This record gives sequence, structure tokens and C-alpha cells, in this order.
Amino acid sequence: MAEIVAAMAMTHSPGLTGWFTRASEEYQRLARQATAEMRRRLEAARPDVLVMVSNDHLLNWPINNVPEYTIGIAEEHVGPADWFDEWLGMEKYRVPGHASLARFLVNEAGRRRVSLAWLREMQFDDGISVPTHYLNPDARFRLVPITMNCTVPPIPTPERAYEVGRVLRDALRAYPGPERVAVVATGGLSHEPGGPRYFWVDEEFDRWFLDLLKRGDHQALLRECTLERMEEAGSGGTAELLAWIAVLPFTTGPADVLAYMPAIAWRSGTGMVVWNEIAA
Repeated sequence: MAEIVAAMAMTHSPGLTGWFTRASEEYQRLARQATAEMRRRLEAARPDVLVMVSNDHLLNWPINNVPEYTIGIAEEHVGPADWFDEWLGMEKYRVPGHASLARFLVNEAGRRRVSLAWLREMQFDDGISVPTHYLNPDARFRLVPITMNCTVPPIPTPERAYEVGRVLRDALRAYPGPERVAVVATGGLSHEPGGPRYFWVDEEFDRWFLDLLKRGDHQALLRECTLERMEEAGSGGTAELLAWIAVLPFTTGPADVLAYMPAIAWRSGTGMVVWNEIAA
């Protein structure tokens, strides 16, 4: 059976690659150190596959037909999508996929009452590309990308995101292969892309959310971190933290916050987190 060997989360702000040096030298140093530590922990965990949970910025689906969750089932993933490569300051990358595992998740999740849309060719912007740049630059780990809708109502509630994460956890463990799997959430923290608060970060919210993760109390987080609270901290962007909430069921105990930077220069509260304990 497949084994979950690591769980972590990070911001995917395009500023982390596209205009990295606009932030202070201190923030640059913290980001480099934190992402290097995440990579070190991945190498120590020896995963075969990264299941990356992010969000779709209306790149793969039209605004009038956005699935709740989508999985990429290709044998190879290529990014960034055209136009985003220049914006992100990145060359094209190629990462091997794991089609059999991805297809298994579609079927197994469906049996567990979670319907995943799927794409043979998924387009990638910052959501997958930025963490790939830092965590899998040599394409050592195979990739299974999962994106969610956190833009077009109805947006999944935190409780729904947690439920989907639990189903994904159980479905991964049911996969009849020896794969070692690391789960990575990407998105957040507070930001309002293109909105009137584009040049603003809600540092108070970010530190409050990260403190909830440090406490390791999943039910308290689900009770307190509502969609309304996330919207107040940045409309259209902060709800990307639903990806982090979807990874919570893979974990137990407190998270280690490796870094936090209220980086207005990157247009986002920026953080990197790892969990030390995987749920039994």
C-alpha cells in the first residue's frame, strides 16, 4: 500500500520567483532558508510522488464551469503555461506525473463520495510552478497536481476542504502500490490579487492563522477560520488557505512554522510550514 511520508505547505506568490529581489534582503534570506529546509525534509522523507494541492486561478476552466476539485492525470506535466513563464521569471520545466495513481484517486474518491474532475493536460501558473521551482527543481519527485475552486461561488467551506482532504488521505493509502507520497499545499497567506487592497497584507490574520496551525487543534481551526474571516483578510486570495486545510487530515500535532514574511513587495503574506507527525 502507498505510504504518506511528509506533509507541508507554502505560499505560491509569483513574487517568489518573478520579482524576488524587490523584497528586503531579510525576507529573501528567510524565504531561501525555509524552502531549503522544506527540500531537505523532502529528501529525508524519500517520497516517490508529490501530491500538490493548490487552486485554479481560472486558467484551466471557464468562470461559468469551475469544478470543485480537479486532478491532473498526465504521465508528464509541463509548465508554466504560456505567458506565465515571463511573469514568473521561469524557464519551462517538465516533471513526470503518475497517471495510474491519479486515475486511482479519481475512482477511489468517487466511491467515497468526492467527485474529482480530471484533465489530461493541466495548465500551470504560479500555484504549481512556484513550489515546483523550490521543492522539485530537478524533477526528482513525480507530480500529481490537484487544484480547487476558491474563486467562483459556491466556494468550498473549510469543513468541506477538510472532508476532501480526509478522503484523499484514505484513497492514497488504499493505492495498491509501494509509493511513498508527500503532500504539499500551496496558496495564501493574506492577499487580494488585483483588488483595492493589492498592496496590503493582513499580518494580524496571518500570524493568527499560523498560531492555529502551531496549536495542532484541527477542530478549533475549522471553527474559527471561516470563509468570512479569510475574505476579510483579502478577497479572492486568502481563501487559497483552503488548500492548507485540505492537507490537515494528513497530519497530527502542531506544525512547524519555518518562516513568515508580511511581504507587501511580493503582494502576499508569505509563509512556509511543515508538519512533523503524519496521522495514523
